[in-house]
Amino acid sequence: MSGYGDVFAALRDHAGDAWRDYTRHTFVEGLKDGSLPRDAFLHYLRQDYIFLIHFSRAWALAVVKSETHAEMLIAVGTVNTLVAEEMQLHIRICEAAGISQEDLFATNERSENLAYTRFVLEAGYSGGLLDLLAALAPCVMGYGEIGARLAAERSSDIYADWIGTYAGDEYQAACRAVGEMLDAAIARRLGANYEASPRWERLCQTFRTATELEVGFWQMGLTP
Repeated sequence: MSGYGDVFAALRDHAGDAWRDYTRHTFVEGLKDGSLPRDAFLHYLRQDYIFLIHFSRAWALAVVKSETHAEMLIAVGTVNTLVAEEMQLHIRICEAAGISQEDLFATNERSENLAYTRFVLEAGYSGGLLDLLAALAPCVMGYGEIGARLAAERSSDIYADWIGTYAGDEYQAACRAVGEMLDAAIARRLGANYEASPRWERLCQTFRTATELEVGFWQMGLTP
């Protein structure tokens, strides 16, 4: 899906098989056809809620790392999408299943979750905005890509609420905004010939590692 910007497309291509393993994981395909066990889905949602708490903090860190007002605006807008939309989706679905918001917040963080969230935060703490965005982008755009595909291909309504959130106009707009931010941030810091920059390979590796951690996150969802 090229609608998320040129830099994202280049990073995604560089990730190779890892991107396919992430966006077409067995967990994802189970969402599409409704075969994913409900217990596995709720287990994933609880862990993902904890993940989103840390992910929101990482996007707040992007405000600190920003060099322009435009970068700050997109970072702030993404934090709002995470807190006001994604986390509310998790709360709503879990409450319908009898899991209170207090229980959801008290979920014990799995090691796979811990590894991913701390990797993203460390990328931001030790690097600049580009390093942070390379670690953040697989989750943001990957869910947008997954949501759009599943909305077009799904054969069951069981997980329609989840799919609809990530396929929806608001989330897709957030993905495009982050893609534009990434393109502009790369151009500002590395120039038009960014793939020739000595920093490019490191950014690609960060993106791929985050993608591989996404694969592990889905796999965690299958093992409550």
